[in-house]
Amino acid sequence: MTTNKIVITGGPGTGKSSLINELIKRNHICLEEISRAVTLKAQKEGIEQLFLTNPLLFSDLLLKGRLEQYKLAEKHADKTVFFDRGVHDVLAYMDYIGDTYPQRFKEACSHSKYDAVFILKPWKDIYTSDNERYENFEQAQHIHKHLVNTYEAYNYTLIDVPFDTVENRTDFILNTLGL
Repeated sequence: MTTNKIVITGGPGTGKSSLINELIKRNHICLEEISRAVTLKAQKEGIEQLFLTNPLLFSDLLLKGRLEQYKLAEKHADKTVFFDRGVHDVLAYMDYIGDTYPQRFKEACSHSKYDAVFILKPWKDIYTSDNERYENFEQAQHIHKHLVNTYEAYNYTLIDVPFDTVENRTDFILNTLGL
């Protein structure tokens, strides 16, 4: 028995968290995004934007957390587990800013296998900035390209989630998976 691991990814402000919340509401197992928690913890320690100040440390913390989530998902044998972003997102963001990272980041991606990856395109109508999301819409579009490139580099066929209501987008994901 194996766990069916499903990633929901996309640039900032594309509706990932809303989809995860809807999946939780429908009693699905979801592992939520951890970057906000890392950012808020750094802010409490006086670092306004850890990703901008020390991108490698920020990414290392994300990678560690996402690998822990990946292992946690294994405990749900014969179930479907949804991830708000996957391990590969760390590389995409590092590539986006043009920073280098240790080989172990790539190795983590090679060893973390997902069963499906749903991607949400930038959607100007719903995009908003907030205290933890510093990117503007144009930057979100560039991040999207890096996410696509990264996942495709690891041989994933990305499933585009159409623009629609949260409920209909969630239905699309569940119907695609046969759930």
